[in-house]
Parts: sequence; C-alpha cells; structure tokens
Amino acid sequence: MPASATNSLRVAVLADSDTRWKWGALTAQRAIPAESDIRLDGYLLRGRATPTARQLQEVGVHADSLREVTAVEFLRAMRAESYDVLVLALVGGAVQAMLHGLRRVWDGAAKRPVVVTGYVGVVYEKLADGLLLRHGADLVLANSRQDADRFRAVYEGVGADASSVTEVALPFLGGEPYTGEHDPYTVVFAAQPSVPDSRKDRTYLLNRLIEHARKHPEREVLLKLRSKPGEHTTHIEELPYQKLAQGQDLPANFRLVYGHMGEVLDRTDLLVTVSSTAALEALHRRIPTVILTDLGVREVLGNHHFVGSGCLASWDQLDAGHRPAPDEEWVARQGVAADGSYGTAFDPARERIAELLGRPGGLPPLNPYYTTETAPGYLPGILARHHLGPDGSPLPGAPAADKAPGPVRQIVRRAARGAYRHGVQRVAPVIRRMGEL
Repeated sequence: MPASATNSLRVAVLADSDTRWKWGALTAQRAIPAESDIRLDGYLLRGRATPTARQLQEVGVHADSLREVTAVEFLRAMRAESYDVLVLALVGGAVQAMLHGLRRVWDGAAKRPVVVTGYVGVVYEKLADGLLLRHGADLVLANSRQDADRFRAVYEGVGADASSVTEVALPFLGGEPYTGEHDPYTVVFAAQPSVPDSRKDRTYLLNRLIEHARKHPEREVLLKLRSKPGEHTTHIEELPYQKLAQGQDLPANFRLVYGHMGEVLDRTDLLVTVSSTAALEALHRRIPTVILTDLGVREVLGNHHFVGSGCLASWDQLDAGHRPAPDEEWVARQGVAADGSYGTAFDPARERIAELLGRPGGLPPLNPYYTTETAPGYLPGILARHHLGPDGSPLPGAPAADKAPGPVRQIVRRAARGAYRHGVQRVAPVIRRMGEL
C-alpha cells in the first residue's frame, strides 16, 4: 500500500560517526511530515570513526534496525530495499560518492527515496568544498538563516541549482530553559576532539580549568568529554584530556564526566568551550555561554564563527566573575531558536519532503553538480576512496561488490578492521608526533 495511504514511511539513515548518527536520526524524526509514522533503519558506514556500542548508547537515539556496512554493501541494500526517505549523515566526500552510486543503483527504477543531507553543526571551514560535495541531494539542510543564505550564494555562484537548500535548525536542541543558578554553581568545559590540536594548547586549557576550580572551591567544575581513549568521533582525538589529566593533583570540586550533553546542561550554570556545537545547545536554553579567546580568535579554532555573539571571553575574565550576555540578533540568525520558535523550525523541510513524496511520476534522477565533465580531475578520486568508478559502479575487487561474505571472510574482515582501526587510532598519531620532534 502506498505510504500516503498508510501515513507510514520507511526512512534510512547512513552515518559515519556517532555525532553524525545523532544528527541524521534526529533529522529524520524531525523532518518527516508530522502526520506520518516512521520505520527508521540505521546504516553505519565502516571506517575509523564507526561508533562503538557505548557511543551509540550515549547518543540515545534508537532505530528499528542498525547495522554496519561498506559503501558498496549500502548501495546493494538500497537496490534491494524500498525506502521513502534517505538521510546521508556523512562527510562531504562520502555524500558525493553515495549520490553517484545511488544515481546508478536507481537508474530505471519506477521510484526512489527523497535524499536529504546537511551538516552536523556550525559550518566554519571548507564552505564551498563541502557544499558542492553535497550538491545533488533533494534537500541540503541549513541549520540557520545565516547558513541558508551562504549555501544559496555558493550554489548560485557556480551556476548550480540552489532549490535544494532548506532552512531548518539544529535537530538535537531541547531541554528546559535555564531558570537560575544551581547549588552548587556548576561550570562545564565542553571538550572537542581536535580543537585545539597541540599538546601545549590542550594542556594550557586543562590547567586553566583546574586553576578555575581551585580559585572557586564553592563551584563544581566539570570537564565534559566526548569519547574514551581508543574511541573516535567525527574528528580524531590524538591527545585525550583524560590522559593529560593523569597524575595531576585535581581539586575535590573538579570532575571528568561523560554522558549525554543535554543531561549535563540540565545542571550547568556556565558553559565554556573553544567552539563546540554544545555552545549552540546552551544558547538555545539560554544558559550563560563563553567562547574562549585565550588561544586567539582564529579560523583554525572555529571560534571566529562566534564573532558578534557577545560570548567571547578569556579565562582571566571568567576567574574574575565575568558573565556573558549573548547578542540577541546574532543568536536569532544561528538556528538555536532561543525565542521559542523551535517547534516550527522544521516545517519547511516537512513541507518539501511531503511535496516530493507526492510528486506525480516520481522523482527525477539525482543530479550532482560534480560530474566527470565538470570535475574530471577531482571526482574520480572522491569516488575511488569508496571503491566506486567514475560512473558510480563498484570497482573490481570492491568489498561486497559481488555477494555477501561467508563466515571465513567475515572473520578475516573483522581482523582486518581491527588492525585498520589500531593503525588509524594508535600507530598513526604516534608517527605524526614523532615527525614533529
């Protein structure tokens, strides 16, 4: 029976990290037309950042089914399965590879899913590169009015169709608005895996946080960590703060914490970070938020995005009792919906998806901006990284290109995957650090 008759939609999410799984699954839930029930199938793209069971549990977003796949296995599943909506929660190059692979898989099909993609959070680097790699999806979601304007400008500037750009908000916002100080007053530093990236800078930030705890023994000071040693998120963390803290004389009011960011924010009176998306979660709830300037306001740190926010400050100012006051106009353009409009932020996406699902005759083939004609020196390399040829077909010898692996092949694959992760997560960082000596 057609989805429109049952008000039930089948939705697939392909993600390559814990953060992107969270974004993709929540986006699927928020962007689906309100009157529809959904069956959500999750696919985790195999790679260095494939989330562990603990990370998936911490994310707290559940699917009706969830399995790990290679790019070619996923494309094979999309040929066999019939979905109404597909969310690509991936890094830009992987999105582009999937768009070309899916175009080939669905060639000649009577119908295909509505394809949705976007960004996990703030877009502060590689704007043109990342956007053009995502072009070709039916919806390219912009998490704020500011991003929507920039996205359209990039697409129109290269002569690409910009109608896919759809303004929404960050899908993981929520929680009760901040109503006043807790007892004890709680300061939370939201750590990031790769910002800053040097031992010197990360040690500096850790020491300043510990020093703040010592100067304010009446406060509880929490270091909110993203992952445990050996795990990886969207970005590689070569120098985990918990390792840097080993052997330090930590004050009694200082603690390292894991867990769901929303639950930590429930008890937060001051959120401090370099440039984490957690700042936007805090601003949504009107929790006092500080973006640190100690290491400079620089593009490489991502804190340049917060210029004009009213949230920039240093540890010296915080030690002296500074309380930030966010600029309301800036906040209104950032998709945090602190004015109470969050309930309607996904209406444009819902309407667009409903329109596409009801399109007579189905949807046209996917049409990415990058082709072998527009980017012959760039696109083949992007596709090859995912074992796809220039036409989107599996390359000879691609994993799972022919049939499902047998038991022996599965064992070999698991061992190879373990070796790969060990190389990426343990050996490669050591080699890089040795090269810096």
